Amino acid sequence: MKFRDYYDTLGVARDATAEDIKKAFRKMARKYHPDVSKEPEAEANMKAVNEAYAVLSDPEKRVAYDQVGRGYQSGQDFRPPPDWDAGFEFSRRRGAAPEAGDFSDFFSELFGRMGGASDGRGRRFESRGEDHHAKVLLDLEDAFTGASRQITLRSPRQDAQGRVSMETRTLNVRIPKGLRAGQTIRLAGLGSPGTGRFPAGDLLLEVQFRPHARLRADGQDLHITLPITPWEAALGAVIPVDLPQGQINVRVPAGTQSGRQLRVRGKGFPGDTPGDLLLEIQVMLPPASTPKARTLYETMARELPFNPRD
Repeated sequence: MKFRDYYDTLGVARDATAEDIKKAFRKMARKYHPDVSKEPEAEANMKAVNEAYAVLSDPEKRVAYDQVGRGYQSGQDFRPPPDWDAGFEFSRRRGAAPEAGDFSDFFSELFGRMGGASDGRGRRFESRGEDHHAKVLLDLEDAFTGASRQITLRSPRQDAQGRVSMETRTLNVRIPKGLRAGQTIRLAGLGSPGTGRFPAGDLLLEVQFRPHARLRADGQDLHITLPITPWEAALGAVIPVDLPQGQINVRVPAGTQSGRQLRVRGKGFPGDTPGDLLLEIQVMLPPASTPKARTLYETMARELPFNPRD
């Protein structure tokens, strides 16, 4: 996927004000609108101008675009880093742009989950405050026991002159036990204010887990790589395994090979139906770094004739 320089598309500087962007859009629209333009590829150019304006005229999209696109030039290969939008608080702006399907894959990759609907004239269907959305990264251990955590969110604000600044707010959030990646925590009344007697919208936090040194979440199940010695693999053993909810003992059958998967039912994420623990076996060889170790390996080579390639 290629990076799109929206500032270059509209012919404005990166510090352009909201009024500068609006004027540039109107100029480009007069130049490329298919109904009046005689320019080659006017329709494609008009779509590109509409897409650039949809991002740069929206303070939330513009701040996010500026962050993820810093250092890129138009046409460069581009892939947004994982969880680039974690900690950004977005509102669902209605009537802010045409359907994302009219735009490029680049736009959809960044803003595909944003958007909304209007009655076609910019009027909202309802007077309840808009919901806000943010992705947050949590420690995997918090989902096993439940926890209270402070979470800081960033959101852009635009003043009367069109200048955009970043504001932060810190919230105390209760992490429910058994929460899984992709699920949402709803904080009532922390979205946009409502109008008149209607209530404020909610803040919806989409949960993802930070990378863990040993554990990996997969829905309700929990994966872990379990290193074992050659004698534990050959003879069988009972091995202690540390988990967020405490230590358990796992029986490794005799003759276990690297790559084998062992399942311990009910030791994954807690819940009405707990997930399972899946252990990926990895047989680790001790190094032949001392004379005694080399002698032991040489003895094995003589007395245990074995060719794993047969």
